[in-house]
Amino acid sequence: MNNTSRTSAEAFAAHWISAWNSRDIDAILSHYSDDVAFLSPVAAERTGNGRVIGREALRSYWSAGLAVQPELQFELDKVLIGFQTVTVLYRNHRHQSVAETFEFSEAGKVVRAYACYG
Repeated sequence: MNNTSRTSAEAFAAHWISAWNSRDIDAILSHYSDDVAFLSPVAAERTGNGRVIGREALRSYWSAGLAVQPELQFELDKVLIGFQTVTVLYRNHRHQSVAETFEFSEAGKVVRAYACYG
């Protein structure tokens, strides 16, 4: 996604939100590279490390999160476009504002993602 278009960014965001809302871990992970790095203050609270490295580590981390949050739902607010990046602004089930920024490889997979909470 070097030159991310509005259409591709919005399609990514819609699919990503839908995958989370349907609790489909394989659909969620389909966007990520094998060696993805995910940085999150929630990961720091839950694991003691704010970095989750690798798609399979994300599978474990997010599967555990989904198991303890049956009410989890995301509502899309806005999609922002950058160079090889997309930021998805949304509200979670706690009505908290969240921004996740995704950096994409040449192959179109997320190689790094950052979660920031309001």
